[in-house]
Amino acid sequence: MDKLVVHGGKTISGSVDISGAKNAILPLMAATLLVEGKSTIRRVPDLRDTRTFLRLLDIIGAHSVFMDSKLTIDASNITSFEAPYDLVKTMRASFYVMGPLLARFGEARVSLPGGCAWGPRPVDYHLKGFEKLGAEIILKKGNIIARAKKLKGAQIHFEIPSVGATANITMAAVLAEGVTQITNAAMEPHIVQLCDVLKKMGAQIEGIGTTTLTIHGVKELRPVNVTTIPDMIEAGTFLMAGALMGKITLNKVDPSHLSIVTQKLEQAGATLGINDESITIEKCNELQAVDITTDVHPGFPTDLQAQWIALMSVANGSSHITDTIYNDRFSHVPELNRLGAKITLKKNRAFVSGVKTLKGAPVMSTDIRASASLVIAALIAKGRTDISRIYHIDRGYEKIEEKFKSLGAEISRESE
Repeated sequence: MDKLVVHGGKTISGSVDISGAKNAILPLMAATLLVEGKSTIRRVPDLRDTRTFLRLLDIIGAHSVFMDSKLTIDASNITSFEAPYDLVKTMRASFYVMGPLLARFGEARVSLPGGCAWGPRPVDYHLKGFEKLGAEIILKKGNIIARAKKLKGAQIHFEIPSVGATANITMAAVLAEGVTQITNAAMEPHIVQLCDVLKKMGAQIEGIGTTTLTIHGVKELRPVNVTTIPDMIEAGTFLMAGALMGKITLNKVDPSHLSIVTQKLEQAGATLGINDESITIEKCNELQAVDITTDVHPGFPTDLQAQWIALMSVANGSSHITDTIYNDRFSHVPELNRLGAKITLKKNRAFVSGVKTLKGAPVMSTDIRASASLVIAALIAKGRTDISRIYHIDRGYEKIEEKFKSLGAEISRESE
């Protein structure tokens, strides 16, 4: 098992290219199951989750080729409608195949999902949505079985905006008979891209980028050639590192995806230069404590909550960070405290008292974004930090140690 070894306290500088978005590529890969023929996706991040989803597509019968950030998927000869437990337990996004398989073939069998160890992330919204579209849902031996001779349009409302359910129900509805309307839909950039790609495939979708999606079902779709949007979470992670350690430029980003993050960084004292596809940030001389509350897009992303806590751990003053999306997504806090941070928890709120310095220590990754917060903290800590269980970070960050090393950080991957 690998670990990251970090010798902190180094200044970083230079530029780094941001990869394609992890949160976008998985639903895009699932969407290729809706059509016969070969679809091509470019700017595909080489992640553990990408590879896991490719194994799932192979089990289903889709043929794929992945090389040099380019992925081709041919779903002409699907042989199975099942996503098995061995894969689904490692990645909840495997559930994305249910909507496309149900819409195209009238049947899907998916194990109850697993994935990160934090937080209840129920699939109820997905299943209730499928039922409203006319599917029969059966739970048998840990598997969810969905069947429908033909899906039919329906009115579907989410009590809370759900990214996963919005994506899954939309993919199912594009081939349903009639009109489906989803209200209180998620508006995250990767949902917008999924809808744009589905339209390019021939779907009829109105209201893209709003909380109300209207989908007019069509009889068939066509293969597509697309490029994945930039990963705003990776970009936000590097921005926070730059605010602490030097002047860096992020290339191949979409600044509009990060408006709330750059606003908060400026409030904390960072100097930013924002262009069409790049952001430059300079180290804060006097980093100020700033509170944040996570929210659905365009609010502050829950996927950057852990990294913000790492940033605030060495800010001047005290801050509190509230996560309204996942109440117990704070497994990084005990690990940050091992490095000398002063953080206390009360329900879904972290109270951070900034300290002057952090000190290296052995720490353990617990999920994708918690891992990123530990990398940031280790890079600013004095001395050596060993970060174990980094298979978590490999699920969501492409070659993170190589990118930081190119900026001058002293970080390496070693076998434990």
